[in-house]
Amino acid sequence: MFAALFVFALGVQAQKATVIINADQGEHTINKNIYGHFAEHLGRCIYDGIYVGDSSAIPNTEGVRTDIIDALIELKVPVLRWPGGCFADTYHWMDGIGDRADRPSIVNQWWGGTTEDNSFGTHDFLNLCERINAEPYLAGNVGSGQVKELADWVQYVNHTGGSPMSDLRIEHGRTEPWNVKYWGVGNEMWGCGGNMAPEFYANLFRQYSTFMTDWSNSDGLYRIASGANGADYNWTEVLMRDIPKPLIQGVALHSYSVIDWGKKGPAKDFSEELYFATMKSALFMEELVTKHIAIMDKYDPEQKVDLIVDEWGGWYDAPESQTMGVLYQQNTMRDAMIAGATLNIFNNHADRIKMANLAQIVNVLQAVILTNEEKLVLTPTYHVMRMYNVHQDATLLPMELTTADYEYKGEKLPAVSGSASVDSEGVMHISLVNIDSKESQAVSLKLLGTNSKKMSGEILASDKLQDYNSFENGTVISPKSFKGFKKKGDEWTVTLPPFSVVVLEVK
Repeated sequence: MFAALFVFALGVQAQKATVIINADQGEHTINKNIYGHFAEHLGRCIYDGIYVGDSSAIPNTEGVRTDIIDALIELKVPVLRWPGGCFADTYHWMDGIGDRADRPSIVNQWWGGTTEDNSFGTHDFLNLCERINAEPYLAGNVGSGQVKELADWVQYVNHTGGSPMSDLRIEHGRTEPWNVKYWGVGNEMWGCGGNMAPEFYANLFRQYSTFMTDWSNSDGLYRIASGANGADYNWTEVLMRDIPKPLIQGVALHSYSVIDWGKKGPAKDFSEELYFATMKSALFMEELVTKHIAIMDKYDPEQKVDLIVDEWGGWYDAPESQTMGVLYQQNTMRDAMIAGATLNIFNNHADRIKMANLAQIVNVLQAVILTNEEKLVLTPTYHVMRMYNVHQDATLLPMELTTADYEYKGEKLPAVSGSASVDSEGVMHISLVNIDSKESQAVSLKLLGTNSKKMSGEILASDKLQDYNSFENGTVISPKSFKGFKKKGDEWTVTLPPFSVVVLEVK
């Protein structure tokens, strides 16, 4: 079906956009950690998602699904955040180490009041990160924990040996430290982390950060402050003003593509009105990061503190049949649009944004993987992030973009977004997204400062915005070879079908 749609799109008059890329003016590196992920003890993300236990009939490696390991390796997940989220500030890490039979159970007070047996803990998570070649990002308990508890966790995972916590780790079967670099000092301290005022939290951060001694990382621990809720610019202002720079390496930001927290709308059977509103919320990320960065620059002109968008993605209403706190939702072409447009924003702010973490990796919110017993499906979001991983650690190229608007009932959004990079081999990649639900976009593409002449591409598109990959048919939406471009003189014309994501390679 999509092939026919694409041929039709090429044959009609498309709206026009222009893109000019200066291939010889790259300055900033797109940190691979922008393509990071987030795994919380929430719904079926960990238990019955990532972790099935080593006695499961589902193929697994020490209880972790083998097919998930393989899919995450293919995705090139650079960094993974755990155990939360809100769960982090009720999590006591020592409950999740040692013999599983001796571990106490915990009631997940934030997500459905379910009882968990702590069978998935620190060793399981850090070993998973090693298997998929991802950096671990541990979120510490500040809300209900103690300074010593977090300091001991750092010692447990990072001290080489001869200390109380490293000896305990060795007793539990791990001789070498994991050398964890990234640490979140609490989570959403303005909300589920304690409903704190920013001034109070800034002082707590200073205290906790002081006692988080580095044991193994030559360049020190990377401590991330719990940052603002969306457009709470005062929160960022207070943290940047009150926390001394040697104690902080990153400040977080949380923002979801939500049309109304009271009525978010369905994940699958949504109208164009809801689609437009969701994309408006997603594109608001540009204004958010620009304004937060401006505040950061005011207090940190040398840009020593990074912006970390460690929760982002689409969030919709759960079906009535879904139990409280599960947050399982289907993933459609709308989610592919959110992912592509948002990653373009992050890429284009690579001078300040050094990590982002999509919420969440399996079975929760805008997941890249969904599971149902032994079945597994890769979502449209998975495919976008896999297509975009060519930008990881590449050099951002300046892009000038003008575009027609996507219009709906008198409101307008820019139809096309993009970003570009060149990798260490000199290969250029250009990501283009057309969010317009009906109109194709003819992009006039000029590449300056390069003699590259060969272009190829990949596209993610489908017949309907509401299309998704099901457990019965997991390939309804999957990347295809893209041929919708032609060259005349020194200019390319690239035709983007409605609601499509294209990644071009230029050599």
